[in-house]
Amino acid sequence: MTNTPIILVSPSIATKGDEFGDLSLSLSEAYQMALMGAGAIPLAMPATAARKVIAECVRRTDGVLLTGGEDVDPELYAERAPARLQRTVRLTPDGGARDLREVMLVDEVFRQHKPLLAICRGHQVLNVALGGTLLLDIRSQLRGAINHQRQDKKNEIVHDAHLTADSLLAKITGRRKLGVNSTHHQAVDRPAQPLLVTGRSADGVVEAMQLKPDLAHLLPFLLSVQFHPERLVDRQPAHRAIFTAFTRACAAHRRINL
Repeated sequence: MTNTPIILVSPSIATKGDEFGDLSLSLSEAYQMALMGAGAIPLAMPATAARKVIAECVRRTDGVLLTGGEDVDPELYAERAPARLQRTVRLTPDGGARDLREVMLVDEVFRQHKPLLAICRGHQVLNVALGGTLLLDIRSQLRGAINHQRQDKKNEIVHDAHLTADSLLAKITGRRKLGVNSTHHQAVDRPAQPLLVTGRSADGVVEAMQLKPDLAHLLPFLLSVQFHPERLVDRQPAHRAIFTAFTRACAAHRRINL
């Protein structure tokens, strides 16, 4: 087990825990099973905004996974958003503490040069943390948008993502057109300067990003996706391959630093 990578997973916050009714960590089993199926050990990050603790968590693990959840607070990227759009936003129940924690987590990943996989909300957090912006509500802001809020089919493919040739995701999956699930109402608007868009749905919504080629040296692995591959790994080899590639990058980083 010496070379088994340990991956830090940033969980959601539940409004009410079973034991005492207070705020609690919430981490879908699907992320854990996907990582363990790829040969990694997942470790949930504590609910803290203490920079020293976050830095130490990153130092002791071999890679980081940013997971899905509620919307990112528009104050981090769109302070003057119209009230009609503000009303569509569903914030984390901890008053934005998760937003702050994950922005610091992204910063630490870059400081410590660790592999990063960002999923759904994590894809959006990464973009905001690096200076990009989001569409607050796809349906309100993108004419001709398809329905991206398919909670009724969260474990099923509902539309295609068209991938850039030779992109990281295209190489991992062996696809130029990847079927994906879709359970979000926000999306990347202006990509952050270091990031390259490598996948879009037919209506133009950003489905995948990676570091620009001239900045690829900043991290040993960075893949950011709007969909939920962890919910498709049991039936879709292309989605399982995402976790395999990420875990291999984390294992390689671990070997180098042993």
